[in-house]
Amino acid sequence: MRLLFVHAHFDDFELTAAGTFLLWPGGETVRKRVLICTDGASGHHQLSREETHRIRLQEQEASARIGGYELEVLRLPDGRIPREACWDQEPMFLPALWKAIREFEPDYLFCPPLPDDPLAGIHIDHLAVARAIREVAYLINVPHVYAPEYPEESGPGVPKKTPIILSVLDSYCVSSEGYELIVDIDPVFDRIVEMSWCHQSQIREWLPWVGRHQITAPANLEEWREQLRKRYQRRARNLGLQEDLLVEAFTLTAWGEVPTIEQLYRDFPNLVTPPERLARLETRIARWHQKEG
Repeated sequence: MRLLFVHAHFDDFELTAAGTFLLWPGGETVRKRVLICTDGASGHHQLSREETHRIRLQEQEASARIGGYELEVLRLPDGRIPREACWDQEPMFLPALWKAIREFEPDYLFCPPLPDDPLAGIHIDHLAVARAIREVAYLINVPHVYAPEYPEESGPGVPKKTPIILSVLDSYCVSSEGYELIVDIDPVFDRIVEMSWCHQSQIREWLPWVGRHQITAPANLEEWREQLRKRYQRRARNLGLQEDLLVEAFTLTAWGEVPTIEQLYRDFPNLVTPPERLARLETRIARWHQKEG
């Protein structure tokens, strides 16, 4: 099995899906990849853009060594890494995303959510990645759609797997609705702490300076552990769960392959979703399969 996490920035993975990836059944037989879609170069208030990109890439590589996943930074057909907050200027973003997904052929793809509330706050890069995944999903098994950008794709078409696509819980557009796959990540919380601690430029410098995430600069790993635990406790409250739970939450989309409810029960680890939410998910899956039929 192959799991692919697609998001905008260095450090998005650790606080949204790292625990689920660590817990996923199958151990080393499961390939796990994190695809970062921007250069991350604007994510600091003192460092230059070049320094910020270099340091943030090194931090993500350190996290990957702890988390045991492959790391890929998206590159456009001309070799450039997309800039942050410049998606409307990057017409080659969809072809690059299409190519990266087709090459890895994930069974499950995790990405940011699309907010359904026009009054909800957003992060422009998170929203752009969510939109792009939705728009490119049908094209994953369309072999020649971006052959002009990738001439090597011009030959006879080879079938490519369309993944099951889920959105992660996003702190930029908080909602308790729609998250029916809730995973208890308590058994691997300490490793999430270690992985996220790799992002020193963010959790000790940039995020406290931005002041939007209830993060104060932690002096050491133990202080960060307590801050992170409180963050997860707030998440549990927002999801209507008991506060002592440490969870990650996901929403199933119909952008890609639509699974059966039994497949999700079999594949997802440590589910602690309340029964009424699972019933709601089962109803939605049945409706999607009915439309496909």
